[in-house]
Amino acid sequence: MKPLYNCYILLLVLMASCQQGKNEKSTKELPKIAIAGLGIESSTFSPALTHEEAFHAKIGDSIFAKYPFLQIDSLNRHRAQWVPTLVGKSLPGGTVTREAYESLVTKTLKLLKEDGPYDGLFFDIHGAMSVVGLDDPEGDFIERIRGVIGTQVLISTSMDLHGNVSEKLAKNTDLITCYRMAPHEDAIQSKKRAVTNLLERLENGKGKPQYKAWIPVPILLPGEKTSTRIEPGKSLYAQVPDVANEEGIIDAAIWIGYAWADEPRNHAVVMVTGDDKEKVEKGAETLAQSFWDVRKQFEFVAPTTTLEESLKMALSSEKHPFMISDMGDNPTAGGAGDVTWTLQQLLARPEFKSDKGPSLIYASIPGPEFIEKAIQIGVGGTIKAMAGAAVDDRFAGPLELEGTIEAIKAGDVNAEVEVVVKIGSIQVIVTKKRKPYHYLSDFTNLGLNPKETDIIVVKIGYLVPELYDMRGDWVMALTPGGVDQDLNRLGYKRIKRPMFPLDSTMAQPDLKAHFIPASNSTE
Repeated sequence: MKPLYNCYILLLVLMASCQQGKNEKSTKELPKIAIAGLGIESSTFSPALTHEEAFHAKIGDSIFAKYPFLQIDSLNRHRAQWVPTLVGKSLPGGTVTREAYESLVTKTLKLLKEDGPYDGLFFDIHGAMSVVGLDDPEGDFIERIRGVIGTQVLISTSMDLHGNVSEKLAKNTDLITCYRMAPHEDAIQSKKRAVTNLLERLENGKGKPQYKAWIPVPILLPGEKTSTRIEPGKSLYAQVPDVANEEGIIDAAIWIGYAWADEPRNHAVVMVTGDDKEKVEKGAETLAQSFWDVRKQFEFVAPTTTLEESLKMALSSEKHPFMISDMGDNPTAGGAGDVTWTLQQLLARPEFKSDKGPSLIYASIPGPEFIEKAIQIGVGGTIKAMAGAAVDDRFAGPLELEGTIEAIKAGDVNAEVEVVVKIGSIQVIVTKKRKPYHYLSDFTNLGLNPKETDIIVVKIGYLVPELYDMRGDWVMALTPGGVDQDLNRLGYKRIKRPMFPLDSTMAQPDLKAHFIPASNSTE
C-alpha cells in the first residue's frame, strides 16, 4: 500500500504545482492598477487652514477598507493586481496649507514610483481642494502623477458632483465620472462605476476613449439649491444615465461645481467620454443646454429665512424635532465650524433661559480649552469656560459657556472629545475639534434623544438622509460664515465672468463641446 500512497502524494504535489503555475500565469496576465487620491472641499472665504493630519491618510492595504467593491471576496478584487498607495480624505474646511499638500503629494508619488509600472490608476478625489498659492490642485496632482507613471497608463477619476473639472484635469484623466445624487447616497456606487469602467477598458483592450467632450457651463450655485431630491435637479440628473448608457459612450457626468472658492475653475461642467464622436458630442451638448435652460428654476431645497424667523417658526410648531440648518458655518461645505454667532443668539433668548423652556440641541461648537476643563471637572459638575471663534471670529467672538456637564465622550475620529453642557433648556455639544452631526448615533452616543427634542440646530445645509428622515419640520437659516449661502455677499474677484446667477441677465453662452486631447497626445 505504501508505494500506492506515495504515488498518490506525488500526484497531489504535481496537481498543486500545476495549479500554482496557472495561478501565477493568471496573476501575470491581470492588469496592474494603482489607487491614489486626495479629497476635500476648501472654502477660500473661510480664514481656516487645513493641515495634513485632517486628511487621515491611509497607505497600502488599509485603503481597501474604503471600498466595499474591492474587498477580498469581491469580483473586482480578483480582476486586477491592485496597488493601493495613498488615499486621504478630509472634512471640508479652509484652504489646505502648501506644506500639507506637498507632503501628501510627495508621499503618493514616492509610493507610485516604488511599485510601477502600471496598466491603470483609480484616482479617487473630491475636486474642490484649494491650496495656498496654487490654482487647480487636482490638475496639478494628476499632472505630477503622469510625470511618474507616464501618459500611456489608463486613469479613471471618481469625483463629487460639487468638484471642479479644469481642462488640465480633463486632459490628464482618461475616464471620469461623478456622483449623480445630492445628498450623495450614490457615492460608493459612483466610485465602483469608475473602477468598473477602468477594468472593462483594460480587459477589452480598447484603452483610452477616442473622445472626451468637455463643456464649461457658466453657472455657480450652492449645493443647497441643487439637490437631486427636488426639481429641477431631479429631472436634470435623470438625463445623465440616459446619455451614459448609449452605445459608444462610456460615461457622462454633470458637475455643479463648488461655490465657495474664488478660482477661475469654479463653475459647472459637463463631460462625456466614449468612442462614438457624434454621440459623445450630442450627449454633452444636450446635458449642458438642459442645465442652462433650467438655471432660473433652482431654489433652496427647504424654506430659508433669517435665524430670528426660523426660531419663531420652530417655537410655534407642533412638529418635533423642528430642525434649523445653521448654514453659514456648515463644516461639511467648508465652514470653519467655530462661528459662534448663532449660538450667541440662542443663549440670549429668554425662551431658553430656564431648564423648563423648550428643549434645544445645538450641534456643535469647538472649544479645546473648554474640553480640557470639562474633563477635569467631570460629568455632573458645573463648568464656566470659553469656546468657539478661535478660527473665525469675524461675526462674533468666543463665548463663555456656563452650565452643567451632562456627558463626556472620547474617541471620535473627528471631534476627538465631545462634551454636552446644559445651559437653561439648551444642550450644547462642545468638541475638541470640529465635527459634523449627521447621524442619529452622533446624538444618542452622547445620551441625547433628538427624536424627543423640540428644536435641533445643526451646522449643515441640506439635511443628510438620517436627519431628513428624523425631522418633524425643517428650515434653513441664512446665517453668516465661510460658506454664506448669499453668494453676492462673498465678494468674488477671480472667477470667470459673466457667471449666473451673479450676472443674472447674461446672454446665452457658447455650450458647444470642446474635444479634449487624450492624455498621451502632444496637442
